[in-house]
Amino acid sequence: MRKICSAVFLILCMLSTPLSGCIEGPWKSEMHRIEKNSGDDTLRILTYDIMALSDEMISAFTNQTGISVEFIRANDAGGVLETAILNKDRPQYDLIIGIDNSFLGDALAFSLFQANDVNVENISLKALSSHDGSYAVPYDMGSICINYDTSYVDGENVTVPMSLWNFTETEWKGKVAVQNPRTSSPGRSFLIATTQYFAEDTDENTDYTDWWAAMSANDVIVSSGWTEAYETHYSGGYGPWMDGYIGDAQAVVSYCHSPGVEAWYGENWTQSAALNLAGASFLQIEYAAIPNGAEDISQAKSFIEYLISPEVNSQMPTQNFMYSVLDGYDLPEENGYRHHSVSPIDTQISSENIEAHIDEWLNNWDAAI
Repeated sequence: MRKICSAVFLILCMLSTPLSGCIEGPWKSEMHRIEKNSGDDTLRILTYDIMALSDEMISAFTNQTGISVEFIRANDAGGVLETAILNKDRPQYDLIIGIDNSFLGDALAFSLFQANDVNVENISLKALSSHDGSYAVPYDMGSICINYDTSYVDGENVTVPMSLWNFTETEWKGKVAVQNPRTSSPGRSFLIATTQYFAEDTDENTDYTDWWAAMSANDVIVSSGWTEAYETHYSGGYGPWMDGYIGDAQAVVSYCHSPGVEAWYGENWTQSAALNLAGASFLQIEYAAIPNGAEDISQAKSFIEYLISPEVNSQMPTQNFMYSVLDGYDLPEENGYRHHSVSPIDTQISSENIEAHIDEWLNNWDAAI
């Protein structure tokens, strides 16, 4: 994610317990090669830095199966993909978690994943809309859109934007934080949304490249990933409690349910809101996949089945701060989580279209910025 994630939990953990209590767990702190012994009882999983499942969930899996779990983490979804490509001939892990539908085309083009026979009948059609699960199994999802600080957007001096073009105006100069779409999955997802948003608006003389060029001229803040954009730059979230906080952005690309997570931790209070513009959001779907060359396929499959089981996947909103992919589950109502979360009309674009045009869009984004 990248995505809203365990960082909020870490803040509360740091405020209430020694730091060591927050970071204990089966995590490798740096990317490096691991000499894997075939047949051992440790499942090694490549994922991104803030993918969050509780120690209790991991322990329950180990107790049920006898399989220990070790996470190897990259900085973000782009880093996961890059690591997987670099190690494709000899992967040092048996499961990859965290590549989303904006990066999935690249992963499939490089033949990184092998086919699996995981049963996906309980997964919603929405979660299977980009890929049927045969090579990559969805485990969580959430829409990407712009969030804004309601203490800045007061309805008088600054009104709620009615179009993405409003962010190119003086009131937003240097006040919008986005992520680099080459390295960040939320950044890439939002870029994809803009390509369709401006293709379908009423102005036939401009497209997404014009908007991004105008944003560049309006001093848009570009970060490498979600964490930097949200924690360091965004003034409407939990950033003030984080080291290195700047707070120079009153709008940020994040999740449409990020304000709901803020409210859930803030006992139904948040000053952040999601901008609900039709077509200006993109449904991000994250996947678990078994790499070609994996040695312990049965262990990897067992973990995927555990990850999408009702007892685990129903807890995604409070574990990885994303929607469950299973039919019949929603965000919790507790503390305003669901109330403060927007369910937008996402842009509609096929994975085939993304795969066919993503290089062009990225190159055009580079030129505009």
